[in-house]
Amino acid sequence: MALPSPSTPGERFRPKAYVGEVVPFRTTAFREGHDRIGVHVRLFSPSGDESLHRLTALGDGFDRWATVVVPLQQGVWSFRFEGFADDFATWEHAAEVKIAAGVDSELMRDIGARLFDRARKEMDRPAAERRALKNAADRLRDASIDDTTALEIVRDPAIAEFFAARPLTSLLTIGETHELLVERERAGVGAWYEFFPRSEGARRFKDGTVKSGNFRTAVKRLPAVAAMGFEVLYLPPIHPIGRLNRKGRNNTLDPQPGDPGSPWAIGAAEGGHDTVHPDLGSLADFRAFVRAAKAEGLEVALDLALQAAPDHPWVAEHPEWFTTLPDGTIAYAENPPKKYQDIYPINFDNDPSGIKAEVLRVVRHWIKQGVRIFRVDNPHTKPLQFWEWLIATVTIDEPDVIFLAEAFTRPAPMQALAMAGFQQSYSYFTWRNTKQELEEFLGSVSTETADFMRPNLFVNTPDILTEFLQFGGRPGYKIRAAIAATAAPLYGVYAGYELFENVARPGSEENIDNEKYEYKLRDWAGAEASGDSLAPFLTKLNEIRRDHPALRQLRNFSAHWSDDDAILVYSKHIDAELSPTGRSDTIVVVANVDPHSVRQTMIHLDTRIWGVEPGDPFEVEELLTGQTWTWSDHDYVRLDAFHEPVHILHVKESR
Repeated sequence: MALPSPSTPGERFRPKAYVGEVVPFRTTAFREGHDRIGVHVRLFSPSGDESLHRLTALGDGFDRWATVVVPLQQGVWSFRFEGFADDFATWEHAAEVKIAAGVDSELMRDIGARLFDRARKEMDRPAAERRALKNAADRLRDASIDDTTALEIVRDPAIAEFFAARPLTSLLTIGETHELLVERERAGVGAWYEFFPRSEGARRFKDGTVKSGNFRTAVKRLPAVAAMGFEVLYLPPIHPIGRLNRKGRNNTLDPQPGDPGSPWAIGAAEGGHDTVHPDLGSLADFRAFVRAAKAEGLEVALDLALQAAPDHPWVAEHPEWFTTLPDGTIAYAENPPKKYQDIYPINFDNDPSGIKAEVLRVVRHWIKQGVRIFRVDNPHTKPLQFWEWLIATVTIDEPDVIFLAEAFTRPAPMQALAMAGFQQSYSYFTWRNTKQELEEFLGSVSTETADFMRPNLFVNTPDILTEFLQFGGRPGYKIRAAIAATAAPLYGVYAGYELFENVARPGSEENIDNEKYEYKLRDWAGAEASGDSLAPFLTKLNEIRRDHPALRQLRNFSAHWSDDDAILVYSKHIDAELSPTGRSDTIVVVANVDPHSVRQTMIHLDTRIWGVEPGDPFEVEELLTGQTWTWSDHDYVRLDAFHEPVHILHVKESR
């Protein structure tokens, strides 16, 4: 046997799953000759329970075998594949052919009777099954029955079921034992919403000055976020902001009085990473905010940015944690052509043990305040070994803690961070816009890397306003949100998305008047009252996600076909026996990814995925509009980007 799955490249790290995820187990197994074999996967749960699951041959000519399992217990599982000679299947095939041809009929009947005798001596078989096998053996030995009757015994589906449930095995081969880390459901499923607490409840006075919002005023925004159906509320850094080299509006170098600076320029005289910005309130206020969010059904995710403003206490206390240039100055953070004069990056080379101890202290400090999710800023600019150590150390005592890697970088380091422990990862989704790009990207993340990397499909961030959103208008915003919310179980939006904030700073992919450098006063209620808010649409998307378990899985993405290069078609399906509801669930998404057009075309579905034979009709309900249609595997669609650019269809008659 070879090529086990789930696995990670090189198998240094454990593959991952989450509670309730449908996990495929695959291996390659074969033997010499023509005799039939079978394959099992033997699972051991974290509590020590053992279960055996039979794999099915894929029949693709490559000797691959597969099954799926849904782990429901958090912790480290172990599993191994076991291959065996399937003696009943070998006899059944030979007897079917030979008895029908009148070749070695008596011999085949005798071999079958002996197999049944052997099976009925296995005491773990039910008594009724053992009696049926004895009766079948006696009949095969009965010279008075002819070959036609003997063939009926060979083809008896009840007997075949006996041996499917309890194979008659020999020549057992046991593979190596592997581990699977199963994490809590929120590690793999969640709708994220990002806002700046300082903007929520901020007030502008007649002279133009702004008073910062705080945790007490931001609490008032929580019911609206929860009402939209979001499950995780992500906060940018909440710490004191440096005054030295503070950035002004739109990332300028000339801050004006009252400019709050970037929250990622962490640290000032008031404290560093373990301190709350005085404008936001006290540590007690933050704990109260976390409790209020929890009462609304929201988990708070906190930014973890390992960097420092020039006046962070670390700079004076631990200058060895930074890079000193030949002229004696400390190096600024850079991402050419960008330069962050308000931030010093951490240098892990001079005192790695000191930095490790301090970061661990900081993370544990916020865990004590109620934080269980951390969004990590630019982890690819820190040593991979450090993250492997930190996440493993934290989760030994706090297995519910989740780390999201904000690493927009090359595939290899992104995947390495995921394998090293990050439960979630930002992804290239933000820049995948065409039908071809999306099919390739979504197919890849749901298959090639799904054993270890979970993409969180953020549609925008304070730093990322793509050209698609800049110029796609309201249709563009709906298209991106609908695909993100349905194509993967993790997605996120940054506040302001509801208001179509699509004006970029010239020559960039950032919002003009970026909230990183100023307060943002938004009229949420006014936008909803005038019908200019996307909040109802986001609410509907999250309602659909909540009601349809197929959308809370990553590995079940299937691309389908359309005759139009701008019409993306995909489905998400879960079988009844794997679904938490006990019912099958199928969603078909048809999206016009050109936000400037009306498209009409034929689409072509592989309906066998949800158990409908090609050509057979089935009913679909359009979940955004409530319309119902009768479809088959070939259907006409018309999608007007200026009206409803996306269909989200529930297949009402699936197995």
